[in-house]
Amino acid sequence: MDILIDAFGGDHAPEEVIAGSIEALSERDDFNAVFVGKQDVIENLLKNYKYDQNRVRVIDAPDVITCEEEPTVAVRRKPNSSICVAFKELKENPNAGAFVSAGSTGAVLVGATLKLGRIKGINRPATSPILPTLIDGKNVILLDSGANADCKSINLVQFAIMGSCYAEAMGVENPKVALLSNGAEDEKGNMLNHESFPLLKQLKGVNFVGNVEARDILTGEYDVVVCDGFSGNIALKGIEGAISMLLKLLKQNIYSSVSGKIGGLFLKDTFKKLKLKLDYNNHGGALFLGVNKAVIKTHGSSKRTAIKNTVLQAAHYATFDISDRISAKLQLNEPEGNA
Repeated sequence: MDILIDAFGGDHAPEEVIAGSIEALSERDDFNAVFVGKQDVIENLLKNYKYDQNRVRVIDAPDVITCEEEPTVAVRRKPNSSICVAFKELKENPNAGAFVSAGSTGAVLVGATLKLGRIKGINRPATSPILPTLIDGKNVILLDSGANADCKSINLVQFAIMGSCYAEAMGVENPKVALLSNGAEDEKGNMLNHESFPLLKQLKGVNFVGNVEARDILTGEYDVVVCDGFSGNIALKGIEGAISMLLKLLKQNIYSSVSGKIGGLFLKDTFKKLKLKLDYNNHGGALFLGVNKAVIKTHGSSKRTAIKNTVLQAAHYATFDISDRISAKLQLNEPEGNA
């Protein structure tokens, strides 16, 4: 299985992207790393590492799409960019299982939609990061987290179907699906929520449990939280900001006094576990649900640890049958889906 990697996507590309990907190769032996980007630069950097050369390949792509460019225009005008070349390979190569990028989110989404194609019956793909919860070993999927700022009720219905299938593919039985709102009561929410709520309740094969407030996303009570991309991105960034502030405040208070430093020594292992659980670098990226193969977008600021975990995540997701699960559940709900 080939995992395609955008070597020139992200703030720290290509050095950190290559370093993290090579580390990932040493942790799993069931995939090959295929770097896409400026071939001469990549090959020169690869000389600094020891790895199984039979498991690494480079595909030349001389152009790069930056985050400053308008995604749709850039994808159309730069067919030789690392993102476009990678999607062409992902679509045409039956051994290619997934694509990883820390580059422009918009360009990756447009490329995935135009070059790779949507699952039949899905109107819009959604970004779906996995977040830790208060319950050890349990995560929650948030979608959409930024791909679709403006949504219709049919989009939220399809997000619920995709999120439920995603959770099932990861081993969750009868995953609880909730709708993000400004209150837990059924009548809460804006017009989009009011239109979507009854449709979600009618879904077959989806365990819709009602509304959820943003403060309860990480409680562990829910497996999937559905929302429009605007609200989801605000929720996600708010969670990330709160976690970052919490970790910094803990550190400041521990080192602000002698007693704090002494207490910190006893709690060192606890804080280490907390940081590992909350740090996004240890959880990989967000899967684009709704396209025909696994596409994972990780943070633009990702360094080698985050890249390594995202590549490992891609190798894992590529073995899932999410597309088939989604297609089957769409057919089960065909009358509602066509309404």
